[in-house]
Amino acid sequence: MTVSLDQLRRCHFAVDLGAARTRVYVKGAGLVVDQPSVAAVNTRTGSLIAVGEFAEKMTGKTPAYIRVERPVSGGTVVDIEMAQRMLRHLLGDKMRRTLRRKPRLRAAACTPHGADPLAQRATIETLVGLGARRVELVDTLIAAAVGCGLPVELPEANMIMVCGAAATQVAVLSLGSIVVAERVPVGGEAVDHAIVQHLRHEHELMLPSQAVRPLQLALSGNGLTPHGPASTEIHGRDVATGLARSVRVDTAAVRDAIQTPLTAVLDGIGRVLRDCPPDLVADVADRGIMMVGGSALLPGLDQMLREATGIPVHIAERPDVCAVQGLGAMMEGRIAPLLLDPLAA
Repeated sequence: MTVSLDQLRRCHFAVDLGAARTRVYVKGAGLVVDQPSVAAVNTRTGSLIAVGEFAEKMTGKTPAYIRVERPVSGGTVVDIEMAQRMLRHLLGDKMRRTLRRKPRLRAAACTPHGADPLAQRATIETLVGLGARRVELVDTLIAAAVGCGLPVELPEANMIMVCGAAATQVAVLSLGSIVVAERVPVGGEAVDHAIVQHLRHEHELMLPSQAVRPLQLALSGNGLTPHGPASTEIHGRDVATGLARSVRVDTAAVRDAIQTPLTAVLDGIGRVLRDCPPDLVADVADRGIMMVGGSALLPGLDQMLREATGIPVHIAERPDVCAVQGLGAMMEGRIAPLLLDPLAA
């Protein structure tokens, strides 16, 4: 674990700055923010127009003087000032006043596995700008495993897969630490991009930025398997004429189009299992893989992984908020550390 549980218990709020969504957990109040990591700015005045869901709805629909920005990319803060402004508006004046009353305000934050010091520094600077006197960083894999209820403190293998928007992280945990981990730069955005490119090349159709998710949902619960619907209708803009057009898309072809990014995820799982000690691999084969993260809800992804690996695959009850809930559980003191009695000399 990046920091001790005692240090985390002193924290007052926790932040999970994701590429897709930002979540804030306040000690004693629970999850208070769960909004898209998007901000809309007036370029003429520099003022912030909207944040969160309303700003996301503005994507691709704004006049020239309004710019929609994403201050977080790949789990890393790329625009510290904009991330701070976005967080201030998402928290609201009342919650910010409550936090400012805390003596020596402390914060906890998730960081992707293997994040470089520059990325970690950007996260710390963002929260310091909100008034935090000290920021504790926790690996996303550890926080997500705690949040979905895995017994990470025991000497047993717990395999977890964090399916994010920009990357997928796979790890085997034991005794509260990461034994083997792999970060694959393929996430939900890569799947969206594969669908958009398929429709552009095969149907000469440009898809609106917010129409990819309805297409994924149209694949139903067995979307990545042959048992899903044969076809679905999608609306977009013709590449040649620029006019609105509807086409009936063969879902089998869409499944083939997204196999490339999903194969990279399977390769990452294979590398983790190859580098893992045999005793822990036996535990993984028995206990299975726990999937968390927003992209874990991609229809049929768990079934595809189950068939490809031969290992049981489970999806957490609320996979999208597991990381921040895990930070909250550690802050609230709901996680007991494994106590080992020192051996007598």
